[in-house]
Amino acid sequence: MKQRTHPALIAVALLTFVFLVGPLVIIIGTSLSDTSYLTFPPQGYTLHWYENIFDISAFRRTMVTSFTLAVGGTALSMLIGIPAAYALARYRVELPKFLGNVFVLPILIPEIVMGFSLMKSVAIGAGLPIMTSLLVGHALLVLPYCVRVTGASLNAFDFSIEDAAVSLGCPRWKAFFTVVLPNVKAGIIAGFILAFITSLNDVSVSIFLTGPGVSTLPIQLLAHMEQFFDPTIASVSVLLMFVTTAVMAIVERTLGLTFLTK
Repeated sequence: MKQRTHPALIAVALLTFVFLVGPLVIIIGTSLSDTSYLTFPPQGYTLHWYENIFDISAFRRTMVTSFTLAVGGTALSMLIGIPAAYALARYRVELPKFLGNVFVLPILIPEIVMGFSLMKSVAIGAGLPIMTSLLVGHALLVLPYCVRVTGASLNAFDFSIEDAAVSLGCPRWKAFFTVVLPNVKAGIIAGFILAFITSLNDVSVSIFLTGPGVSTLPIQLLAHMEQFFDPTIASVSVLLMFVTTAVMAIVERTLGLTFLTK
């Protein structure tokens, strides 16, 4: 006999759906408003505010900076994270347990504290240029995603396959690139995408490391809000949502979103 769903459960589910989707609908509606101020529901519809994003040079410049940092910071974190995840999975019996937790610290530490620490140690202490400091900060920020997601795939990998390749004469470095990496590529791609999204939308760490002439898109958005209250803000937000949704759609098409919950 088919059981009926309790009405209270349906109501809670609907409220949760409205809570999650409602703000997105408001932002999209506001970005299409033909008024010169933020309002919802829109009194008329226009795409002018989307054109305005690309008319403002600061948005164009920071957009390039944000994508450069997201790609560069994620690539740098993958260069560190993949060997670290491999070592943690391959030698998990020999290595101390706490080493795995070390790579999660950038998530556990409040981002404001982390941003201030990076400003004191990297930007001021080491005297690195602003762009280099941002690259280091973003790489450190997204490192846990690279290590944990790639590590999840490596923990499920049978390392006796790699040992078999080595025993047949294959150099260990070649076995790593031709045997191990192809078998965990799904985890590497998922880690890269999660890290890319996190870096692209970061504010807390970037705001401590930016300086004259160098900023990121989310910070430029905050700066724009201090002077203007037009729907350009909503348009940029929708653009960032679109990029994030597109990336998640690629994950769904290639790996399946259930992979990220493993």
